[in-house]
Amino acid sequence: INIILITAFCSFICSPQLFAIFAFATCGGYSGGLRLSVDCVNKTESNLSIDIAFAYPFRLHQVTFEVPTCEGKERQKLALIGDSSSSAEFFVTVAVFAFLYSLAATVVYIFFQNKYRENNRGPLIDFIVTVVFSFLWLVGSSAWAKGLSDVKVATDPKEVLLLMSACKQPSNKCMAVHSPVMSSLNTSVVFGFLNFILWAGNIWFVFKETGWHSSGQRYLSDPMEKHSSSYNQGGYNQDSYGSSSGYSQQASLGPSSDEFGQQPTGPTSFTNQI
Repeated sequence: INIILITAFCSFICSPQLFAIFAFATCGGYSGGLRLSVDCVNKTESNLSIDIAFAYPFRLHQVTFEVPTCEGKERQKLALIGDSSSSAEFFVTVAVFAFLYSLAATVVYIFFQNKYRENNRGPLIDFIVTVVFSFLWLVGSSAWAKGLSDVKVATDPKEVLLLMSACKQPSNKCMAVHSPVMSSLNTSVVFGFLNFILWAGNIWFVFKETGWHSSGQRYLSDPMEKHSSSYNQGGYNQDSYGSSSGYSQQASLGPSSDEFGQQPTGPTSFTNQI
């Protein structure tokens, strides 16, 4: 019972469904922010708590915020730089569809095993889809890793402070109160590449279920059988040849023994004549 439970737990932990859930949950459910402070010479114009919030799908150019200019009550409206929505949305889309397909495939494996193997159509479709998802996971994870790098640069407090005109004046003090936490986004990239490894590793196991693998084995086994049969025939001919040669040798020795036995009869008959 313990072995069964451990096996079931390991299969669940390494299942594509769980890895896909972690991938799109850590990316699609992200929301973060940073806080800045601008301390003007005139304290009444200062703003020590400037909150900038952003979230998935990371259209940072649409994230706007207002900062003091330290020149009276005038305020400056700014926006973050960059747009990583395409890579983030592509990554989440791949994760969602991979989760749905792996879930449907699990149901088919368990409840419709006979129809899955009928006419070899199910394994072939499964093999093609597995190859496609492996490629999509590689492309999506690589694109999202680059997109995350751009998000980190665009939301770096030092880069945001450079956008403010008040921070370009040495008399004003600008500083970051806290930076955004990117641990969950880093985790999403890791799970993206883990999904690629998992799906790419399953290609071989799915390929073994297809007719291509069985036909390849039959193609390799036929020449081996022909070679072994010809070898056995060659050995049989050698044995038969050996037996026939031995028989011929015995036949050739027969007359010589008879001739050798007839040699004394000559002198014997001669003495009798005498």
